[in-house]
Amino acid sequence: MADSSKSEPESEHYTPLPPDQNCVVLPLYFPGRRRPLRAICTVGFALFFAAVYVFWPSDPDVKIVRMRLKSVHVHRVPHVAVDVSVFLTVRVRNADVYSMDYSQLEVAVGYRGKRLGHVRSDRGHVRARGSSYVDAELDLDGVEIFSDVVFLLEDLAKGTVPFDTVTEVKGQLGLFFLHFPLQV
Repeated sequence: MADSSKSEPESEHYTPLPPDQNCVVLPLYFPGRRRPLRAICTVGFALFFAAVYVFWPSDPDVKIVRMRLKSVHVHRVPHVAVDVSVFLTVRVRNADVYSMDYSQLEVAVGYRGKRLGHVRSDRGHVRARGSSYVDAELDLDGVEIFSDVVFLLEDLAKGTVPFDTVTEVKGQLGLFFLHFPLQV
């Protein structure tokens, strides 16, 4: 009795193939089940990358729109140099989809690899995809006249003077009720 019970389960689940026939074993195929999953994954990745592109912070655009001379002071010792102070109106443009509140805006100004001075401004607010105008003061300290005059005249003859600027902004980015720290 024990022998017959052992042979019955084997015969129910396994039937040997005849030796003269060829067989091909294929995996199970469920039509239409993988395509919706692929489409959902593709759409999900596309939406994720679109959201990253839209919400990735970009640098604010800073442009000088107005200048007014405040003071000029000439030094003769140890070499001829000039200190110049200028009032500026600076436009800060925010291209992002969230607002920007900055606690400090500082722009270092250089000419041909030499640092000339810096612009500082205190607090401000720029709305999402908007612009704000900021009053600031530019201090050019110890600009050497004789070493830079040849290059300056050459650039003026070309019609443009290439100033180098490095902008540093500290503040917060805001989207609805969320605020994220910003240091650019």
